[in-house]
Amino acid sequence: MKDITVEELVNSKSYVPIDVRAPIEHQEASIPGSVNIPLFTNEERAEVGTIYKNSGDQAAKWRAMEIVSPKLPSLLKEIRLLEDSGVQPVIHCWRGGSRSKAVASFLEFSGIPSIRLSGGYRAYREYILEQIPLLLPEKAVVLHGLTGTGKTDILKILQKEGYPVLDLEQMANHRGSLFGTIGIGDGHNQKTFDALLFERLNEIKGSPYFIIEAESKRIGRAVQPELMMERKVDGIHFLVQSSVESRIERIHGEYVEPFKDQEWFRDEVLEKIRKIEKRVKNPALVAQLEEEAALGRDYRAVISILFEHYYDPRYSHTLKDYRGQFIQVNGDRSDVAAAAITKELDKRFSRNEAFSVKQS
Repeated sequence: MKDITVEELVNSKSYVPIDVRAPIEHQEASIPGSVNIPLFTNEERAEVGTIYKNSGDQAAKWRAMEIVSPKLPSLLKEIRLLEDSGVQPVIHCWRGGSRSKAVASFLEFSGIPSIRLSGGYRAYREYILEQIPLLLPEKAVVLHGLTGTGKTDILKILQKEGYPVLDLEQMANHRGSLFGTIGIGDGHNQKTFDALLFERLNEIKGSPYFIIEAESKRIGRAVQPELMMERKVDGIHFLVQSSVESRIERIHGEYVEPFKDQEWFRDEVLEKIRKIEKRVKNPALVAQLEEEAALGRDYRAVISILFEHYYDPRYSHTLKDYRGQFIQVNGDRSDVAAAAITKELDKRFSRNEAFSVKQS
């Protein structure tokens, strides 16, 4: 049985983490790319925990053995199949305790060399929180713009071309607005967000800058690191502008078109509209929004009203939080906007720096 450190795990492409915790634990917090092969189901974990609390350690261990014993052949076979595919499984649980040790021991007994992650998921979590500030590049490139100007589309183009983009909305699984989870499920929690941020920062390690959207500190359920917020203030700022018509069509295409004929979509839009009533302080306006969404289902009208009376007024003061010149970019076509931004970046950074970033 061999133990490796978190640093060895994250810096090798040959390892795959095997999380032997219960599914609910894996769902709450996991290492990106890990495979969940649990010793216990959620219900079995709860049962063993109750026995431990009421009857002590010995009784809990005995019940755990009774639960796990019939599962061992199939569990070990799953791990062996992964190893046969050419990757090296690394067993871990919460803190590198009895669960990962038991699975590693069973692997050894069956003739399969085993590797464990020293300290388990807890050590991984501590490591990435230490590393994130160290990996964050010195200079921020920030995309500003009203809702619907295509900032996310531009980021995706830049990332595809190899630029050091941090797509925080994707990491948070949230579009950064009141309607940000429509059609994409619940947002990621802080632990998942931090893990995905670390993973991306590790990918762009050595870049002199990072490209980011001017999000508020909180994106759905996750919060950005304080250092990132500080570096955004004095970054290189691009202000993406677009016509109202283009903005409406972009939001309609992203938020409405895929879901407009599904009943849950109308209900969810109405629920979000009711949440803004206290903020806009205009009952007649909220009533109009509800009518458009519920009766006419004229979602373009809903988007237009939200722009004029909710999103645009709330955005106007945010630019004051940043220092320096704002370089204006036309966002009606995202590819053209991306090309203008890359041209400016390639002028500001040396060819060697730009090349090394694109190849990362």
